[in-house]
Amino acid sequence: MTALRFSASDLQKTAGKHTDCAILPVGSKLKLDDAGRALAKDSAGVMAAALKAGEFNGNVGETLLVHSPGTAARILMIGVGDGKLGRSDYLKISSALARAALSSKANDAQMHLGALKIHVRDWEWFCQRIATDLVYQSYRYKLTLSKPKASPTLSRFVILSDDAAMTRQAKSALNRGAQTGAGINLARELANTPANYCTPEHLAKEARRLARGNDKASCKVLNEKAMAELGMHSLLSVTAGTATPAKLIVLEYKGGKRGEAPHVLVGKGITFDSGGISLKPGAKMDEMKFDMGGAASVLGTMQAVMDMALPLNIVSIIAAAENMPSSTATKPGDVVTSMAGITIEILNTDAEGRLVLCDALTYAERFKPASVVDIATLTGACVVALGSHASGLYANNEDLAAQLLDAGTTSHDRAWRMPLWDDYQKQLDSNFADMGNIGGPGGGSITAACFLARFATKYNWAHLDVAGSAWDSAPKGATGRPVGLLTQYLCDRVAGD
Repeated sequence: MTALRFSASDLQKTAGKHTDCAILPVGSKLKLDDAGRALAKDSAGVMAAALKAGEFNGNVGETLLVHSPGTAARILMIGVGDGKLGRSDYLKISSALARAALSSKANDAQMHLGALKIHVRDWEWFCQRIATDLVYQSYRYKLTLSKPKASPTLSRFVILSDDAAMTRQAKSALNRGAQTGAGINLARELANTPANYCTPEHLAKEARRLARGNDKASCKVLNEKAMAELGMHSLLSVTAGTATPAKLIVLEYKGGKRGEAPHVLVGKGITFDSGGISLKPGAKMDEMKFDMGGAASVLGTMQAVMDMALPLNIVSIIAAAENMPSSTATKPGDVVTSMAGITIEILNTDAEGRLVLCDALTYAERFKPASVVDIATLTGACVVALGSHASGLYANNEDLAAQLLDAGTTSHDRAWRMPLWDDYQKQLDSNFADMGNIGGPGGGSITAACFLARFATKYNWAHLDVAGSAWDSAPKGATGRPVGLLTQYLCDRVAGD
């Protein structure tokens, strides 16, 4: 969990009490409500002078911080325009508010509603979003820096309302948002960690840590010998060229009814991808530490849903390995046999993610799942198709696809449905095995999904290609996606959507 604490309180109970920062939404007409007028009066003219000076126009997402001699040491005004707001406006307001509040040096902040006339249907969503944004933007990478940036000083954030029902709703929504944000930040931290630190064993330790803290959770880690006994020779072909042992990590959370079919998350955990014998170009190869972004998002999601104590059974499976070139590495043209008994011709050793995922997907069958979603930084082709704004979504079930798309829209961690037509399957034909591991230059993200689909025929399955959304190159760093989407998807399952 984050060190930043959230709560909601009755507006009247805080009247006249000191705060480091009072946050006040102000419209483009610069008219103040009763709470705003009280803040203005308490500031001894500082706030009125700032408004009169024309430094702030109340445009959506605009901010102005003024220092006050009153009970609020700082007053942060946030623009809400003409008050006719859609969700894109709320997102802009939430993000701007988080940036300004965290940079204010305040230790605590109280948010008035002011000119923010939010519709009741958006109230909980907006509160959750504010908490997620505050936690997300408070993240600082520190592990390998001798002089890391200091963490923000803000430790408490309170939303004020004079409506008892809204106050109760805000409290639960703020907690969910904070828990989601903390899960996103765990995924970012794991993905940002250099590959000489974040090995398959490091991911296994993180999974064990999550299980130790919850009596409904358990963790099992399979070593290479155990994987070989299960016939996971596709996964093991990827790790053949490295001295770093692969791990199959199984983290179970039994928050639902006994015997209830679990939802399964499968993460690609390639902790470094050199491309193997099909070596990648040197430029930007350092970013291949992010190739375990799918695994990181699975662990971040598991932390979030366990902190929320969701009444669901959830299993996460992480196929963790390094892909390195050496005299023992798998070669182009080699043929391996997967756990499912399907033989695969390795035409390109840099198409390794699907080789570890296919065995993990077969392993998932034993849980008789309600759904399986795999998450992988799988193809550069998906980056070409969708850029960084949307994750690519493939599914063999229409309801599952719709549920994931809806969750992405709600969380603003969006996905876009891609085709999974049989027409593309022939591109995987091989003369020397049941299938090849690549399908040629056309539709690379689609043929990768088609490859995985052959191993996911016994349950409802979806695949998220997050190669474009899991990290940014400028500035360089992990985004934590799609933890927001996955967490919302699982919360929706509780609600019965």
